[in-house]
Amino acid sequence: MRRAVAAFALALLAGTSATAQTRLAPKPAGGLYLGADLSYVNEMEDCGAVFRAGGKPVDPFALLKARGGNLVRVRIWNDATWTKYSDLADVTKTIRRARAAGMQVLLDFHYSDDWADGEKQIAPAAWARLDTAAQAEALYDYTRDVLARLDAAGLMPEMVQVGNETNPELMGGVKDRRIDWARNAMLFNAGIKAVRDAGKVARINPRVMLHIAQPEHVEPWFEDATAAGVIDYDVIGISYYRKWSTRTVAQLGETIARVKARYRADVIVVETAYPFTNDGADRLPNLLGPDTLIPGYPATPAGQRRYLIDLTQTVVDRGGIGTVYWEPAWVSTRCKTRWGTGSNWENAAWFDLKRHEALPAFDFLAHQYRRP
Repeated sequence: MRRAVAAFALALLAGTSATAQTRLAPKPAGGLYLGADLSYVNEMEDCGAVFRAGGKPVDPFALLKARGGNLVRVRIWNDATWTKYSDLADVTKTIRRARAAGMQVLLDFHYSDDWADGEKQIAPAAWARLDTAAQAEALYDYTRDVLARLDAAGLMPEMVQVGNETNPELMGGVKDRRIDWARNAMLFNAGIKAVRDAGKVARINPRVMLHIAQPEHVEPWFEDATAAGVIDYDVIGISYYRKWSTRTVAQLGETIARVKARYRADVIVVETAYPFTNDGADRLPNLLGPDTLIPGYPATPAGQRRYLIDLTQTVVDRGGIGTVYWEPAWVSTRCKTRWGTGSNWENAAWFDLKRHEALPAFDFLAHQYRRP
């Protein structure tokens, strides 16, 4: 066993191939990915939420497609014992709904039993005590198994994130702790290789995305990743929340242009959000409060819509390939979470507070963006 693990580790340290061996999944018509993370929809509906458009109940997936969306993002945790959602069964349901509506899918591996983000990357409990080579092998096997199962069901995603907001070291890092790039590269290359290997024999060969939170962290991270041998990816994903970023929308655009030119990869804003009100529907505090507002974009339905259109136009102007919203369906319901009853995000959803009526934010999906 030790000899096999050592051989596996050496193969990964050598890096993966620079390009996929078979043709990647095609981009949507028009070349722009415009969509949303709908990971919460199944849970919200189980909690009694009824989404509406024009006063009538509507399927959020069908509505996203009808209003011009072409991509659904969905997260997956390894073994989240604290919730019954975002496991493979729930993800399979979400992808089926996305496909039934006629949209592409971006699968977001968190490689954790809980939220992995720009503050923390906590290893799944089952892998926490393994050494790096064994963790890389476990990560490879898990990633390839999930993708193989989805492909067998006719649900292979068109794009796969190897990690979510991986600013800290994958599966063991926290913000501001120095990254061990020998270890980090081994883990990333294991995940990338798993996607590539799965794609070679699947109906769909997914694009590989690496994802960093906030534009100010993108260039330093990719410089270090490249030096460490993490080079086989197709898309750079960026989270942009003005509340947590030191950069303006214009500076985000400058970052997109620079990394696109330097790394010859597509670039997408894979997470963003903006409030349509500063009010709330429950006692939980809104994560995006007045401190997230940008001059010229009030916390109104029109302000939220304009933010999304202007942000996306900046992305397009600087050579990016689209915008994905987080999280339009996390409305307030009677259900309790670890944080309390309701939602911390209902004022930044795409449905109003009282009846969950669709808001003008959906308009950004079908907007006619000027091309350079």
